Amino acid sequence: MWKIYKLLLGIYMLAFALPAWTQQPDAKDILDCTAEAFKNAGGIKITFTAQAPEGSSTGVIRLKGDKFLLETDGVTTWFDGHTQWSYLSSSDEVNVSEPTAEELQSVNPYALLSLYKQGYNLKLGKVDNPRFSSLYKVVLTATGRKQDLQCIILYVTKDTYRPERVSMVQRGGDTVVIIVDSYQTGEDYPDTLFVFDKKAYPAAEVIDLR
Repeated sequence: MWKIYKLLLGIYMLAFALPAWTQQPDAKDILDCTAEAFKNAGGIKITFTAQAPEGSSTGVIRLKGDKFLLETDGVTTWFDGHTQWSYLSSSDEVNVSEPTAEELQSVNPYALLSLYKQGYNLKLGKVDNPRFSSLYKVVLTATGRKQDLQCIILYVTKDTYRPERVSMVQRGGDTVVIIVDSYQTGEDYPDTLFVFDKKAYPAAEVIDLR
């Protein structure tokens, strides 16, 4: 389940209404607009379902710029743009760290949307399943075999360019599928929402990894 959680931190797909194109966009157009919409959307709340070899889980993520609060089964993570706190309910402990730029590549939702800018080849895939006929299929293939995510398949609605689901193949072959269940934009979140509050977890052991 911890492996699912680590993947979830980096794959939260964002859903926004985007302008219509005068001609069919290419893969980069779609990803550029999705990333730009994320930056301009204000506070965001997304609920999702994750399917992985270890099983299925659900979660909620709240975002504001480069800050986020992620709640999944048994794990809660706060990131205020500099410091990250990860609370594990099973052990009643919270790990404190200051992620490097490279580490944030796998935990920052916006960083995931920027993955395509380096280390990935892009293309529009063919949608074979009639159930997904209203979606674009964007395929990102890693250029190096050492990258954690070797292949990312993103499905985006044709009318609003809203991400609906993402499939990710890890180095080693495991596949995780994330399905966006609901989303809200324009939320008004205080900055304190993205900081761990020790008073709310008085018995938790704090492990400072900085």
